[in-house]
Amino acid sequence: MIDDEFGWLEDVEGAAALAWVGERNAETLAALTSDPAFAVLRGELREVLDACDRIPYTVRRGRFLYNFWRDAGHPKGVWRRCALEQYRKDLPEWEVLLDVDALGAAEGVEWVWDGAPVRYPDYDRALVRLSREGSDAVVVREFDLGSLSFVPGGFEVAEAKTRIGWIDVDHVYIGTDTGPGSLTDSGYPRTVRRWRRGTDLAESELVFEAESADVSATGWRDATPGFERDFIARYRDFWHHELFLLDAEQRTVKVEAPDDAGKYAWKQWLIVTPREPWLGHPAGSLLAFGFEAFLAGDRTAEVLFTPDGQTALAGHSWTRHHLILETLSDVATRIEVLTPGHGGGDGDGAWTRRPLAEVPALSSAVVTDTDPDSGDEYFLDVASFLQPSTLYRGDIGSDSEILKQAPARFDAAGMTVRQHFATSPDGTRVPYFVVGRDTASGPGPVLLYGYGGFRDLQTPSYSAVTGRAWLERGGTYVVACIRGGAEYGPAWHQAALGANRPRAFEDFAAVAADLIARGITTPDRLGAAGASNGGLLMGAMLTRYPELFGAIVAKVPLLDMLRFHKLLAGASWTGEYGDPDDAADRPHLEAISPYHQVAAGGAYPPVLLMTSTRDDRVHPAHARKMAARLRGLGHRVHFYENTGGGHGGATDNAQAAFNQALAHTFLWQQLGPARQEGGSAEGA
Repeated sequence: MIDDEFGWLEDVEGAAALAWVGERNAETLAALTSDPAFAVLRGELREVLDACDRIPYTVRRGRFLYNFWRDAGHPKGVWRRCALEQYRKDLPEWEVLLDVDALGAAEGVEWVWDGAPVRYPDYDRALVRLSREGSDAVVVREFDLGSLSFVPGGFEVAEAKTRIGWIDVDHVYIGTDTGPGSLTDSGYPRTVRRWRRGTDLAESELVFEAESADVSATGWRDATPGFERDFIARYRDFWHHELFLLDAEQRTVKVEAPDDAGKYAWKQWLIVTPREPWLGHPAGSLLAFGFEAFLAGDRTAEVLFTPDGQTALAGHSWTRHHLILETLSDVATRIEVLTPGHGGGDGDGAWTRRPLAEVPALSSAVVTDTDPDSGDEYFLDVASFLQPSTLYRGDIGSDSEILKQAPARFDAAGMTVRQHFATSPDGTRVPYFVVGRDTASGPGPVLLYGYGGFRDLQTPSYSAVTGRAWLERGGTYVVACIRGGAEYGPAWHQAALGANRPRAFEDFAAVAADLIARGITTPDRLGAAGASNGGLLMGAMLTRYPELFGAIVAKVPLLDMLRFHKLLAGASWTGEYGDPDDAADRPHLEAISPYHQVAAGGAYPPVLLMTSTRDDRVHPAHARKMAARLRGLGHRVHFYENTGGGHGGATDNAQAAFNQALAHTFLWQQLGPARQEGGSAEGA
């Protein structure tokens, strides 16, 4: 029995709950879609989302570059491929492998693409993953890349949160729902099985079994020639996992790196990124050990990256002979190439380094793909808030070429990007980016975005949606790089873990206050938006700092911090927030739970809560119950629940454009010129 007056809204598809959703949706749509600006905005956003001259990003599999593509003619998308020679053309001739729209129409199911691992090294078969209306749960079907058809009698898995990967042509590692005891409390695979083609999945060989309280377990084959090995990972919580090597007798041999460290084998090396100081190396380092030597007890490391107070590791990618390193310095990107010495990374050969590319100021660069099997090819995407993406291709050691350039999608004339630092109450300097026109004419409408959790990085990026919906219409857009993310390495994340989560809230509020102090905006013209964990952040702004904001949008939000672990995948996040069933954690979780902090007399700004019935990650009841409580206490709230879309909120560009137009129409109603004239949209 749930001791909650709105607990009945947790019944995802219950008749009463869906009737309530229908009533709230009707009220919200009546208030927002009737605005003349809505239809115009939705059309403009659909145009940029469906544009045929977007960059089709690819991954290389053998001689082909694979891409998944959605546009107006293919709303659910097509999986396709072409050779590099074709890709260089303005209009490549793509070979369509699978048309998801056609498949959905033939089967009467709204399938949504979720990827397709292709078998290495022949690249002749794929394990196609299809989601029903965008949920995290998928069905899996084996696909023949020669005949372009599903394999009769091939590997096929019913709908579940499945993890599956190739071992060889006739075997896969799989974790899925095979009946009672096969899933963890979080709903993810608890077991790893070796499944042979043509046999019953339920009777497949059990290789490993985690605890029900763990998050998940997974297994995979490293098929790199000369380094063929099998591994198991047991994820105890979101931030701690054990890595095991399966030896010749199929026994698990633990790789004794810290459980909270990132770790994996690559050819002759073991690569480790410790989250705490380890072996004399600071947290956030990137270390390379000889793999066999490490198993034998040798802890001699080649240090590939050492952080300092301003720099952090953002990512790294392998080519056949090199390592490409992406680092951040005060959220500014740097790209380097590291090359192992003759010692091969076993502690007796120094690695050399050099810059790969110069990244313009206040921009970001991301390696989108490399070719570690056959060469030193890389694809590098460079963009900023006002400069659309440029995609480069190169082979390390030779010149790069510009493969694709995205056209501008909004008029950025007169706009600038600036980086400022706010000071949080404990003295921490918090960076943030301000994008928009000069504020000489006085304070204007500002949209402040943040996330603040799960090591998420907020770096400069080009958003046609934000440009069309907000910047081009005279708004200023701000991105806050608050604690809980990883912009300054592990310590930046850990500073807002568990009982310290309010540090993220304080950082975001400090940025809001700094924007007001600089004269960029005023509280009644400052809006805030966030999704998922960022939705929790928005709930905190609503209940803790309502005086700073004129409107708040929370998408697929996490808001009930005393029951999140009982709802869908929520149990997997106790490592980030704490465990409500632990007496030591419950007080701080109640204190940061927006649902439990709403008060009858609070002077809250208007809020729009958006969620999805098919979100099987963050339960829609978080938004439902919060809307019901706010509404019951007389506060201004809009609620909209998309029946499909999963955690992303949309299954195609039409839904995405609709959702974005809804959110921005709400924000303009509350923060735009109409508000200054005394008008605003009141929630039901």
